[in-house]
Amino acid sequence: MTKPLGPDAPVVLVKWYDFAKWVLERVENFPKSQRFVLGQRLANQAMDILELLVAATYTRKKADILADANQKMEVLRWTIRMCKDRKLLTPAQFEFSARALNECGKMVGGWWKQSAKGKDGQDTQAPVG
Repeated sequence: MTKPLGPDAPVVLVKWYDFAKWVLERVENFPKSQRFVLGQRLANQAMDILELLVAATYTRKKADILADANQKMEVLRWTIRMCKDRKLLTPAQFEFSARALNECGKMVGGWWKQSAKGKDGQDTQAPVG
């Protein structure tokens, strides 16, 4: 496993990097007719989330960035479901992606909640959704 930011990279960033790499490999195998419809969207969504997680790593004000990443993960879940329903992903690939999204989603949610707390332990903003 490659750690793009070194040993101090947040675990979720490293896991998402590996998942995004997996997504890009799957998209390469989509039929040409779907590669530019669903494949491109899937790849862009995965890379957008990677960019947000990198940005959250380097800023003190993480809450908004992580809330955005969380929302984009939900859109990605639905895109992956569409790919499975269109038989672009096998059931095993869909299961793998669902588990990876669930694991990363929990980590991002925890990171977001931690960053949304003030110094006194009180929420500084209302939860999204």
